Amino acid sequence: MSVPVGHYQYDRIDRDFLQARIAEFEGQVKRRLDGTLSEDEFKPLRLMNGLYLQLHAYMLRVAIPYGILDSRQLRKLGQIARRYDRDYGHFTTRQNIQFNWIRLEDTPDILRELAEVDMHAIQTSGNCIRNVTADEYAGAAADELVDPRVHAEILRQWSTLHPEFTFLPRKFKIAISGSPNDRVAARFHDIGILARPGEDGAPVFRIFVGGGLGRTPVIGEELFDSVREEHLLATLEAILRVYNAHGRRDNIYKARIKILVQAIGVEAYREAVEAELGQMDLEQYRLTPEAVEAIRARFAVPLLEAPDDADAVLTQQRRDDPLFDRWVRSNTHVHRDPGHIIATISLKPAGGIPGDATSAQIERLADLADAYSFGEIRITHLQNVVLGHVRKDRLRDLWLGLSEVGLAEANIGLIGDIVACPGLDYCALANARSIPIAQKLGARFADTALQAEIGALRINISGCINACGHHHAGHIGLLGVDKRGEEFFQLTVGGRAENGAAIGTILGAALPEDETVDAIARVVDCYLGRRESGETFLDTLTRLGHEPFREAAYEAV
Repeated sequence: MSVPVGHYQYDRIDRDFLQARIAEFEGQVKRRLDGTLSEDEFKPLRLMNGLYLQLHAYMLRVAIPYGILDSRQLRKLGQIARRYDRDYGHFTTRQNIQFNWIRLEDTPDILRELAEVDMHAIQTSGNCIRNVTADEYAGAAADELVDPRVHAEILRQWSTLHPEFTFLPRKFKIAISGSPNDRVAARFHDIGILARPGEDGAPVFRIFVGGGLGRTPVIGEELFDSVREEHLLATLEAILRVYNAHGRRDNIYKARIKILVQAIGVEAYREAVEAELGQMDLEQYRLTPEAVEAIRARFAVPLLEAPDDADAVLTQQRRDDPLFDRWVRSNTHVHRDPGHIIATISLKPAGGIPGDATSAQIERLADLADAYSFGEIRITHLQNVVLGHVRKDRLRDLWLGLSEVGLAEANIGLIGDIVACPGLDYCALANARSIPIAQKLGARFADTALQAEIGALRINISGCINACGHHHAGHIGLLGVDKRGEEFFQLTVGGRAENGAAIGTILGAALPEDETVDAIARVVDCYLGRRESGETFLDTLTRLGHEPFREAAYEAV
């Protein structure tokens, strides 16, 4: 089987395992349909296979390990959207995809179709180690020290059906970046991993523990600052063992590792981990160079060749086409190879639903990946898509292809690049709908010239306190709340997920939907009117403090 670059290649063991798991779940589905299993009995079984029961239908969450797909897999997702859903899929902040209108009786067939292209939905729910997320620029970024896909795959294999960590006190999320620049929100994960240069020149890993959002937002603490590659797996095993032994199981709201770290302190947690490491057989967990290389060899490497004038061609095309130039400014990132560039494709059209893509768009993305990026696709934790290896002289052709299917929005990192959970339109836990207000904000700031003038400013929206839209980490964050049966939104400012992570500060009382949209517009006007040369929104907020923005938000209330 021919597998495009960047994608880990399954072997017979992987595929046999998936088929056995599907057959097991098919039997469970049949027993649920004939009434042998009650919903209470079936629930933990379906959750271990990524199947949720939402407000209107079942939702299937499909794993995209560390956000990497190849074109055949993406086409399969488009086919599933058309055949089994309502012609679209929703890409999530965990680099997964969700199908929101699934019939229970169809799930075994869907899982078999996914297995045809080496995909599954295992451990996308439940109190286990969830999908390990990684830097969307992995293997391509100029600032990368190690390719985190290799280590993410090692963690995937280690964590899948881990006999000790299948029933943790609560769900567990890990993110890894091969760069010192945090593009994975490492400090907001149960474990966050960032590579940095070691004293001898070899990369080492910083390990953050106890971060998270939800009803108790916490910035993770640095547990270790220089874990060598060979000890990475042992260190994570010890961290999980301590959590599994001491995390609370009597209260779901206090069961995450962040609560344990806050309760005993990071020093005590470090001592417990070191004690666990002291009694472990470290050789059993040691990542030898040979073991790492064996995993690395399962990833095909792109042959990066470009004509000598590739950069000059791109420069001239940008001069000739201002619209294309604007897209390049916001939607591309420097590549490690001078003849190539990283392109980020926005799934945030003006007035659209963040993270949604139709089957036609999904399949067109697969075609464009084949044509321009070695058949490889990355899904970001900000609900966008990345093509990691685009030749500079072919970038405009890619942009024109994206324009044909409504995917050429020039708004990455700008106010139109809204992150939002599905909210009350689908989720049984939500207090408010995230989608309508995201659409109204997208329409309000639709003008791309205005977005460019505003500059770096991210809006994150969550429909409830579980914070699936990461509102705490938004430069402007919105939390949906229920006030006497009506949907309101609490406004925060100043959050950020990258280096210098911060939790947003609440500005004031929650507002109805339309008033919230107007309040955000006034906050943006305040920033534009008072910023100094070169300042971003966060820069101006830091200089002025929150009061001017609070006054602007509530001046008409």
